[in-house]
Amino acid sequence: MTSPPGVAGPPMPNMLHEDVLSMIGNTPLVDVSNLSPNPNVRILAKMEMQNPFGSVKDRIAKNMIETAEADGRLQPGQTILEPSSGNTGIALAAIAGIKGNPIKIMMPDSVSIERRQMLAIFGAEIILTPGPEGSNGAVARAKALAAKHPEWYFPYQYANDANPRAHFEGTGPEIVRDAPEITHFVAGLGTSGTLMGTGTFLKQHDPTIQVIAVEPPLGERVEGLRNIGDGYIPPVFENWNGYELLDRKRVVRPRESIEWTRRLVNECGIFAGISAGAAMAGAAKLASQIDFGTIVFIVCDGGWKYLSTGAYTDDLDVAEANAESIIYF
Repeated sequence: MTSPPGVAGPPMPNMLHEDVLSMIGNTPLVDVSNLSPNPNVRILAKMEMQNPFGSVKDRIAKNMIETAEADGRLQPGQTILEPSSGNTGIALAAIAGIKGNPIKIMMPDSVSIERRQMLAIFGAEIILTPGPEGSNGAVARAKALAAKHPEWYFPYQYANDANPRAHFEGTGPEIVRDAPEITHFVAGLGTSGTLMGTGTFLKQHDPTIQVIAVEPPLGERVEGLRNIGDGYIPPVFENWNGYELLDRKRVVRPRESIEWTRRLVNECGIFAGISAGAAMAGAAKLASQIDFGTIVFIVCDGGWKYLSTGAYTDDLDVAEANAESIIYF
């Protein structure tokens, strides 16, 4: 589809890339309207698993590193430190390896083994933090360590403007280019960068487009998501006026996330991570509550990094119980 008047949009992808970093972005949309409970509501999946390092976080990792290089905060050979439960760490490690920067990733010891393996493959030093502290604990410990080592570069995705900016300049324009009829955008609340950047672009393009956040119930864990009432509100969310930007929030429980992840696999052939199931659950709930429209939601990553968790093959009750002890994202 061509861009609507007044929206240039990103360039269409080329078949020949100058390097792997130029493959980041321009991910396809896939129609999964067969999962829509309303025949008058179309549902489209933005396939961020197609990025070269496997997730939507490829976008922000590239932008944070290249922005820091451009303004002099990151020098050749300088060590990078970042808290991550997986996807951002993997993308940062891959890009740091290409550019020759050592990198240390702080993560809870309750993440899936595949995440640790990927970080090791890309050469990251993994610093484990106590699993019961979750992602918030890893963030707090990383901030303390960064304060002791000002000579390291600390991207800090939760407060880095290059995080939402990557989506404002890339993800949002791509969606408008490929689905100009969009009426609703659904994504999970993690660092909030995807929602803030993409949502801001969409609202500027068409103020009638609604932006919906998917979050777990307070005190419960859903892969890749956070409830902003859990004691930590990402600075990105506040800096990009998150409370004003969001039209509504949808609560999705762990069991629902796993059920819809399995439906994506079984009925659409999309082998996605659990956060995609959560976003799809939110999109389905929304579709049942509106008369008509086109919903776009984010498939953050693929399911191959979560095989060891049993989320796809275990009895549903067992998989739900595992979600309380394993950090999938």
